[in-house]
Formats: sequence, structure tokens, C-alpha cells
Amino acid sequence: MKTYFKVITFLLISFFLINCTKKDETPADLEINDFIWKGLNAYYYWQGEIPNLSDTRFSSSRELNAYLGVERDPAVFFESLLYQRNSIDKWSWIVDDYIALEKSLQGISKHNGMEFGLVAVPSSSTALFGYVRYVLPNTDAQNKNVQRGMLFNAINSTPITRSNYRSLLFSSDSYTVNFADYNGGTPISNGNTVTLTKSEYQENPIFIAKTITVGTNKIGYLMYNSFSSDFDSQLNAAMATLKADGITDLILDLRYNGGGSVRTARYLSSMITGQFTGQLFSKNYWNAKAQSSFPPESLIDNFTDNINTEKVQESINSLGFSKVYIIATGSTASASELVINSLKPYIDVQLVGTKTLGKYVASVTLYDSPNFLRAGASQNHTWALQPIIIEIKNKLDTNDKDGFDPNILLSEMYDNLGVLGDLSDPLLQRTITYITTGAKGRAFPNNMLFEEVTNSKLALPTRNNMFVNLKN
Repeated sequence: MKTYFKVITFLLISFFLINCTKKDETPADLEINDFIWKGLNAYYYWQGEIPNLSDTRFSSSRELNAYLGVERDPAVFFESLLYQRNSIDKWSWIVDDYIALEKSLQGISKHNGMEFGLVAVPSSSTALFGYVRYVLPNTDAQNKNVQRGMLFNAINSTPITRSNYRSLLFSSDSYTVNFADYNGGTPISNGNTVTLTKSEYQENPIFIAKTITVGTNKIGYLMYNSFSSDFDSQLNAAMATLKADGITDLILDLRYNGGGSVRTARYLSSMITGQFTGQLFSKNYWNAKAQSSFPPESLIDNFTDNINTEKVQESINSLGFSKVYIIATGSTASASELVINSLKPYIDVQLVGTKTLGKYVASVTLYDSPNFLRAGASQNHTWALQPIIIEIKNKLDTNDKDGFDPNILLSEMYDNLGVLGDLSDPLLQRTITYITTGAKGRAFPNNMLFEEVTNSKLALPTRNNMFVNLKN
């Protein structure tokens, strides 16, 4: 990505000189809005669709400053500059604490260890119930024996609804969970409770990595829950172990993986394959003024045979597979979908589960500094932007904006989630049967009667995010 940002910095300098919008000509009380406008003008993918972000919208710094002073709430001002917020750009966001954002991008957050989904009760227009997706190791939830498949319908003895779930579950570091029995999809309390407390925690996204032997098949199973670049080396090591086991097939479980680093997605795809090193992995499309300034070779990413980051330099352990089985759901998004999309032109990608989310664009963190990097950021505030800056397509110049349909349709059943990594998990069991017999079986879409309203990962700053790194 380094070439991109040298070029766009030149564009920014040129624009600022033409329009005389230097920092020392911006009133101090407009500093944050000035940063927001300039960041979106330079990088925002839909910049050309927003008249107020046009390079020719303001003829002088005085005119721009007058515009910046109309709305003094930075969050509201940011929202006013986004393109079709409810239908097209559903993913750009702004934060007032970039320290917390940086931690979240590293998989660090306050957590009690209970990852959950919230589901609408079909017989009610307001009521919700929760189900435990998985429990993180060495957390309060694990210590108190919370387990996958447990259901709950109240927090602090207050029934969960569409209007109160945020305040009940996401506004406090401690709460009491009131567990429930399934009761045909209308859960009723069973009297069991547990009080959970959050503490700072870094999640290892490699939740399960194991080899399952079924007859002559040695099936590698990797449950991977986010594309966290802090764990690239551990991911590579997990792949080395599976390779040493002599696996004949690979199941990549991305059912709860909402995305993360584009670079890590490329590394994982290169680990699964290995025979396409140097060939095109993905194409990046910027806003019109930036796109036309980049040399063509800087707009693509290729499969690679090595990890090369600020922290890790090592050769990739590749499997050389021509087929991969991926477990996916509506919570499979962004960087997870990038792996699916970029592998499809090269190998046979078989999906088991339900349709993926459909997120095909990536963002970047912008700081209030002359080149939008962390170094030199303003000492007057900690606001940062995470705007969508690129659309990513595969070798065939395609992506799927509506999400990827499964080859085998099978939804998770809230009354029978099974144990992750075990044949009691219906999604894993069905995938293994497909591998060993070729039989797809019949679909069980019963849970499609339920609406999944949200999940615990969506409360994080990095929800369903796919991001690139800004460099000099």
C-alpha cells in the first residue's frame, strides 16, 4: 500500500495549496471539523458523490471555515458527509478516542468472555433472546462455566427488548445474565443466573485448530474468528501444524468472523493455496480522483509466499490445496468475504451454512495530522476517522455486494448448537459428511424464521470491518 499513500499525499498538498486551507488559517474551534472534511475529501470512496466534498465546492479558506462552523458536533458533521447512509455506506464511522479504536483493531477490548447473538422472538414485535456462541478462554464467563448453546432472555432480571438491549448489555462492565430454556422458540426463564464482569482482553482469533480423521480423510479444521494482524505468526504456525498432520482436506470456519485486516486475508489465502504466488489476489478501486493518479501496478495485491509486517518476517506455510470448505453465516463479512471472493477464480470454494453479509469495501484509520498518520496527530483531541476508502474485487473484476450463497444451506439451530470442533456441531458434521460422501443432504432452514438483531462483536468499534494500513 505504500505507493498509494505517497501519491495521495501529493494530491492533498496540491489541493490545499490551491484552496489556501492551511491549518494556521483554520480557527481552533473548527479544528476537528476541518480534519473531518479534509480526510473525507482526500480518501472517501464516494467523495465524488457528495457535493460538499467537491474540490471546487469552496473558493477560499474563509468560505470553507464558514461551512465548517455550521455544525459543531463532529459526529453529526461526519454523518452529514456520508453517501446514502442507510443503504450504500453502512460502514464508515468516527470515534472520539482513537486509543480505544487502536486496541480494538488489535483484538483488545473490555470483555467478560461471553460471545453471543441476539434473536427476535417470532411471536413478539419487541422481545429478544440471546444465545451463547462461544466462550473465550481465561475469562470471567469461562471461570463461571458459561457454555455455548446457553440461552438467556433477561439481564439483571429485565426482559431483553429491541429498545433496551444496548443499555442492558453494552453500557455496563458488569451485569447478571438470566438464563432460559428454548420452549419452542419463545424462551422462558429457568431460574439460573450468573454475574459477569468485563476486563481488558485480547482475543486470539485462532479459536480451534485441529485434525479430524474420518476413514481415509484427515480433515483440518480451523475456526478463525477475526483477521487480526497481531496473530499472523500464530495463524501461520497453526497452518504448519495442520500441514504436518498430513491433512487431505481443510474446513475453514468463518461463521462468526466479521473481518479485519486485508493483509491478513491475503496471507490466509496464500496459506490455503501456495501455488499462485505472485498472481493477482485482489484489485483495489479508490475514488475517481485518486484512482486516476495511481500507476496500475499499485492498485493490485498478489498472493505471496511470505509474511512481511512490522512485527513478523517469515515464510508462509502453504497447503497447496485446490479446494476448501468454508462454514459461513450472516455474520461472515468483509475480510472473510474477501477470502471467498479472491479464492473463487483459482480453486473450488464450497460454502456450508447461510448467506454471508455482503461487505465488499475497506476502510482506513485517519488521524488529524498533515498526512493523516498517527505520528504528528493533534494534541488537542483524540478524534479519528474510519471511512470507507476502497472497493475490492477479485481477479475477474467481480465481488458480491449481496453476500455469497451457500452450496449447502444449513442454519444454526438455537436448541441444538452442539460443541464447536466436535461432530455434535451440525454445521461441522454436515461439512464432514459432504467431504467424505459428496452428499449435500437436505436443508434445515428452520432458524430463518428468526431474525438475528445483533451480536456481541457488533458492539465493538471494529464491527464487520475490513481495513488497510496507512503508511508514508
